[in-house]
Amino acid sequence: MSGFSAAVPQDGLAQPQRFWAVAAVALGLIMAVLDGAIANVALPTIAGDLHVSPHDSVSVINAYQIAVIVLLLPFSSLGEIYGYKRIFQIGVVVFTCASLACSLSSTIGQLTLARVIQGCGAAGEMSVTGALIRFAYPRARLGRGLAFNALIVAASTAAAPSIASAILAVAHWEWLFAINVPIGVVCFAVAWRALPLSQRSSMRFDWISALLSAVSFGVGMVGIMGLTRSDDWPIAVAEVAAGAIAGFVLVRRQLSRSEPLLPIDLLRIPLFRLSIMTSVFSFCGQMLAFVAIPFFVQDILGRSEVTTGLLMTPWPLLVMIVAPIAGRLSDRFPAGLLGGVGLGVYALGLGLTALLPAHPSDFNIIWRLAICGAGFGLFQSPNNRAIMGSAPRHRSGGANGMLGLARLTGQTFGATIAALVFKLFPHHGQMPVAIGIACGFAVVGMVLSLLRLRLGAPATSAASG
Repeated sequence: MSGFSAAVPQDGLAQPQRFWAVAAVALGLIMAVLDGAIANVALPTIAGDLHVSPHDSVSVINAYQIAVIVLLLPFSSLGEIYGYKRIFQIGVVVFTCASLACSLSSTIGQLTLARVIQGCGAAGEMSVTGALIRFAYPRARLGRGLAFNALIVAASTAAAPSIASAILAVAHWEWLFAINVPIGVVCFAVAWRALPLSQRSSMRFDWISALLSAVSFGVGMVGIMGLTRSDDWPIAVAEVAAGAIAGFVLVRRQLSRSEPLLPIDLLRIPLFRLSIMTSVFSFCGQMLAFVAIPFFVQDILGRSEVTTGLLMTPWPLLVMIVAPIAGRLSDRFPAGLLGGVGLGVYALGLGLTALLPAHPSDFNIIWRLAICGAGFGLFQSPNNRAIMGSAPRHRSGGANGMLGLARLTGQTFGATIAALVFKLFPHHGQMPVAIGIACGFAVVGMVLSLLRLRLGAPATSAASG
């Protein structure tokens, strides 16, 4: 890699630099996305080892998700000002150091704090991946690059239970985080040599908007989580109100800006808006299922965490099989149709999972989760392509930020609702209630997806615009 140039590419990178640049982006993205969900399978074990309730253990997930949500848009803006490569590298360093801290944590407070810092690093990585892909690929092949980026996110999110199961089969839960350290070192080294420089914007960073965004998404989300704890609900209500007020002021401020930190301009595009909403509801349902099912399988059915991960493997396996097929179908059919059918199948799988018998066989669990994975795989690739393809080329960064924000917002709401279900319902009734709610979210997503057919938009290309 010694001959690689750091100059700003005119129309993509030449090989082999493009290969190494994409490899660096993929490694960073895989680590960041996986760690947003990989702890789910081990959550019952973590709760037992650290002597906390299932309700309190969900903070391990939410701490990470909220940190990413708060910083995703500000880091996207900083990438335009200081360079995408620099922000990505800083994110990798912070993420790697925080992963080591997670592996050394001995209390739920230490682990939660380490996960917050880890989420800050993940935000730095995830906020600029789409822009780096754009600089790595020539314009004529940009669609492939963006499709690859979307597939990495989809596969990593869905494969988290299986990967966690493989790690837990040979090691303790701390290694779910410690394994990131050598991977992070390799990722930084490759990124240092292979990632291209980018043109920098002359605009000044909008600190006021960044602060409003942090209060709106961060304080608001913390307040929503606090509503699940009956002892401090007045504080939670105040936090939700503060988040809502900050969000209103943020939106008003963005309306008058040519390059808004919160891309209000893109949300005016009907296809983009509906696709974002569809993504939020689908991922909310996914995270609800990913949190509830491990507790059901381990605590109620008495299976080990390794068996739990293996039982959930059909979900990611079917996503990875169906997603590429869905990507090809999106060249011929609109995202609204493919997404609607996919979410319908996804809702069917969730509904059947909610109706599991009290003592199901492994096969009864496997085929239901396989249906969930097939439906989710059919939905996600066309939906991501619609989001990126409906945005103008010069706003690809904003579209990428909103795509990640929609996914993480949905996942955080899903984890929070799971915590509420754990608190309100008896032990044996938690799983069917949680999965039933997840099924409802999938149905709402299906309706939103089908509404896109009324726009009369053809299948979009991520390289267009």
